[in-house]
Order: sequence, then structure tokens, then C-alpha cells
Amino acid sequence: MKNYKEKLNSITSFVFDVDGVMTDGSIILMNKEMIRSTNTKDGFALQFALKKGYKIGIITGGRDASVVSRLNYLGITDIYLNSTYKWADLEDFIYKYNLKSDQVLYMGDDLPDYEVMSRVGVGAAPKDACSEILTVADYISPLEGGKGCVRDVIEQVLRVRGDWDYLETQNDIASI
Repeated sequence: MKNYKEKLNSITSFVFDVDGVMTDGSIILMNKEMIRSTNTKDGFALQFALKKGYKIGIITGGRDASVVSRLNYLGITDIYLNSTYKWADLEDFIYKYNLKSDQVLYMGDDLPDYEVMSRVGVGAAPKDACSEILTVADYISPLEGGKGCVRDVIEQVLRVRGDWDYLETQNDIASI
């Protein structure tokens, strides 16, 4: 059986959950608005991976327009909102890009992510994911959700595949 570092060589696509992965899971309620915070280092890595030709998808149970706005700003267009069965949405993403499941790294943090994580090439989790997710993860980031765990897994894949060469791409990445 391959260790997770060996599996990273096959990864061409990333799919992420939002709350608890791209955010710390906190939501600030203000009047009728919900406010989340994201990490700019994660944003940089997402843009960088896109510029390098990697596919990026988002599958979330949420449906907040501000999340979509942020992701679109970063260049991400494959966004599955209000997902009640994440595997079906991941299958759609895989079909759209003619991928094999072992080419996908999925990062999730809670029970709705379990099936997806157990069926992709690399299942990853932030260190503060729930215990069931930690048991199925091929890789557990030393970072918590919303604190750079997305950057962590993207950078690892790009380094293993020889694509972490920022100086060649720096002028193509917008301000985050």
C-alpha cells in the first residue's frame, strides 16, 4: 500500500469543503448576515494551483453568496452549494474533467465528508477535524481549518510534482 506522499504524485485535482476547512468553522451572526473568515495563504495556494493547471472544486453544505464571491474572485468556478450528498457532486466534478478518483485530493472535516474521503486518491483533513474523519484521512494537516491547512496540502502536492516554482508564475497571480 502506498503512503500518502507517494499518492500525491497522482493528484491533478483538489476538492475542498468550506466550513471547518477553508474557514475555522466559526460563523459570526450579524443581523441577517453570516460572516466567515478565510486565510489569505490558502487563497494564494488555490490561485497558484489553478495557474499551474490543477482543477479545483468546492463541495459544501452551505449556500452563502459571499463564499461564492470569494471563490470566484480566486478563479474557482466549480462550486457545489447546498450539497446533501457530496459523493454525487464529486462524481459530477470527476465526470466533467474526465478524471479518475485517484487523481483527486479531497479535504474535509466532518461526517458529510466521510464517504468522499474514503473514495478518492488522497483524503486529507485539518488537525481539528472530527474523530471519524481523522480515522479515514490519508493525511492530517498539522494546521487547523481556516489556518492554512488548504495551503499545506496544495503546496505538498505541487512540490512533489515539481510545480512549486513561484518565480515563473508570480506575475500571473492576482492580489489575494
